[in-house]
Amino acid sequence: QVQLVESGGGLVQPGGSLRLSCAASGMSFSLWHMAWYRQTPGKQRELVARFTTSGGSANYADFVKGRFTISRDNAKNTVYLQMNSLKPEDTAVYYCNRDRDWYGSTWDYWGQGTQVTVSS
Repeated sequence: QVQLVESGGGLVQPGGSLRLSCAASGMSFSLWHMAWYRQTPGKQRELVARFTTSGGSANYADFVKGRFTISRDNAKNTVYLQMNSLKPEDTAVYYCNRDRDWYGSTWDYWGQGTQVTVSS
């Protein structure tokens, strides 16, 4: 079955950068449009960035546009999120999953996520 393992989070100062990774297994990774999501306590999980199977098209939420970049390596079954110019409001747990907007839903399975904390 689908397994997703996120990593790369941590504590960073405002204006700093982090690169998140999500290693996927249990499915034909290259066939799936993937996305990154984030969640803060008491809020619904929100879509941050989405990427096609081939990596030819990426879309971003307005609140990260110009600062975050999603990419993927199909040979490694991994999707990445490069986060630059981080702001305190980017603090959240970040998850990957399939593209909810493309498929109409996510997989039921979610990984443990990776905590990103932006604070001075």
